[in-house]
Amino acid sequence: MNCFRFAPLLLIAAGTALAQAPAASPADAQKPAPPPAIKSFDLSAIDKTADPCTDFYQYACGNWVANNPVPADQVRWARSFSLLGERNRYLLWQQLDVAASNPKSPLEKKYGDYYAACMNTGLVEKKGLEPLELTFKRIAALSDTHHLANLVGDLEADGNAAPPINFSVQQDDKDSSKQIAGVRQGGLSLPDRDYYLVDNKRFQDIRKQYTEHVTKMFTLAGDTPEQAAKEAAAVMEIETALAKASTARVDLRDPEKRYHIYTVADFQKLTPDFDYAVYFKDVKVGHFDTLNVATPDFFKGLNELIAKEPVDAWKSYFRWHTIHASATNLPKAFYDENFNFFGKILAGQKEPTPRWKQCTSMTDRALGEAVGQDWVKQNFPPQAKASMDQLVAALEKALGEDIKTLPWMSDDTKKAAEEKLDMIRNKIGYPEKWRSYAALNVERDDLIGNLRRNGVFARDWDLGHLGKPVDEKEWGMTPPTVNAYYNPSLNDINFPAGILQPPFFDFTIDPAVNFGGIGVVIGHEMTHGFDDEGSKYDGKGNLREWQTAEDRKKFTERTDCEVDEYNGFEAAAAKGDTPAQKLNGKLTLGENTADNGGLRIAYIALLDTLATQGKSIDDKIDGFTAKQRYFLGFAQVWCQNQTEQSARQSALVDPHSPGRWRVNGTVRNFDEFGKAFGCTKGQPMYPANSCRVW
Repeated sequence: MNCFRFAPLLLIAAGTALAQAPAASPADAQKPAPPPAIKSFDLSAIDKTADPCTDFYQYACGNWVANNPVPADQVRWARSFSLLGERNRYLLWQQLDVAASNPKSPLEKKYGDYYAACMNTGLVEKKGLEPLELTFKRIAALSDTHHLANLVGDLEADGNAAPPINFSVQQDDKDSSKQIAGVRQGGLSLPDRDYYLVDNKRFQDIRKQYTEHVTKMFTLAGDTPEQAAKEAAAVMEIETALAKASTARVDLRDPEKRYHIYTVADFQKLTPDFDYAVYFKDVKVGHFDTLNVATPDFFKGLNELIAKEPVDAWKSYFRWHTIHASATNLPKAFYDENFNFFGKILAGQKEPTPRWKQCTSMTDRALGEAVGQDWVKQNFPPQAKASMDQLVAALEKALGEDIKTLPWMSDDTKKAAEEKLDMIRNKIGYPEKWRSYAALNVERDDLIGNLRRNGVFARDWDLGHLGKPVDEKEWGMTPPTVNAYYNPSLNDINFPAGILQPPFFDFTIDPAVNFGGIGVVIGHEMTHGFDDEGSKYDGKGNLREWQTAEDRKKFTERTDCEVDEYNGFEAAAAKGDTPAQKLNGKLTLGENTADNGGLRIAYIALLDTLATQGKSIDDKIDGFTAKQRYFLGFAQVWCQNQTEQSARQSALVDPHSPGRWRVNGTVRNFDEFGKAFGCTKGQPMYPANSCRVW
């Protein structure tokens, strides 16, 4: 079950699971070394041979990019997100390592045992495929495609991966006070439907290599080579059909296109060959009469596929997804083959990520608010939260000022926008009330069993919200996470403690750098409430038009400007027979709008803050004025390197632009940048015509 109760519009896909979770080494006895210190502002990163008015990203980040190649165990390496992510993970590892050997409380013992089970690769090798045998028997017992609902429900009830149904509880988009059932498409192993459907050499090669990979995995599981090839072909045929039935990623960004309320009876008519009553009973969901079907065409296509594909093909499909879901936690032969395809081929990762990193991240995902309780005590002092409260207030004031002066918006729409801004909830650091994990049973010698029991625990927690009042204080990220998000249905901005540290946030440094770092992050998340997606929700989190028709027309004209602009940016250069990979301006529109709005809003807040302190935007530190340090501090958040394969994949699936265009794409749309660096109108970073929404 893939939960979609929270719909975060992420600041960045930091450490994005491009094809699946980062691959980890199955054997890692070495203790990790402490990560290096992180500078909030790095003069040595600047390439002074570059012209900031021609390529500001190169100017701000050039030396850092040249001196910091992607580590062998990574696919993307960023000065801010990666370095801070490594630091947070190391601190979390220290906590887990102690808890695994010398727990001081029942809660520490629970997450310590979870971590220890993951680290025990010797036991993983000894058990082999034994943890999957019961699941394999369930699949083998499938006698008729009309019993698929029984199988999917039984698998999910046991905490197994059970595609292609993605069933969960969500807020009702048009009545945010309600929590309703929802279902959407799923069931693919490759990163996006395009990998199955686009007919060019690159994707043809990937499909061929994927089929070979599935064949090898089936062979490792005991099939003859001939049987493995037959099963792999069946998997590819079913997943390709599911891809054809799937709604495109860009279309799913439109909340109206993913909101379709059906009665349960009418939903059943979409897929008459799949008995949803049986499935709902197996997953133990409470009674409901209606649900949101995000992707109706997918379920129509699923029915055609059930009627078409023989039962043996479906057995192969579910057997494959059982192996695939557990691959990084099976014996080394499975791990290595999984890494070879999803790590090396798809993402360009040269070496596996150390096991301690995988197990630390796994434990954080499973028991995030358990480990987070102790993590914030050690790593998030009260003064950090207090300083963050002040910064958020400054950004809210700045956005209010920006709304008042927008040249394209009518007074009626401005009033509605101001009302929505006033209603935004701010959640900073960590939850007010920690989630209880009492119902989760953890066994120190049962890794896959722990994963399954956690799957059941997470599913039951999610389904328990059905029909209940919305709890606005729940979080969708764990405290150590280096990220942030805006939730349109709750109309709230969320900043985990993990990101409220250098280089994003340092209360010992000058305001210009802080506002260029965490200030733009805050402004970014606030702007998400007013981007092409967030602007369709009102202050109460309901999907409702609050702009006048004329203002919506002007808004769309301005967002279309950004779409055209970012469509022209290159994510990966041409290489041999492979053409250049351009960004998808529609896919990245929300994030690009938030980047552009955040940069402008944080600058306004900086000016207000300096004025109250009696300081000038032209005051210099280390040879740079405050306004220049603001833009440099912002740019250095996005210094990054990325493998070519990962960059191409990100351009298809990631709604965020790569670092170069998060910098150059925004500063060229803000005249204050050109003025700060003495650019001439018409230069690349100071064009005569630019895009502005907020």
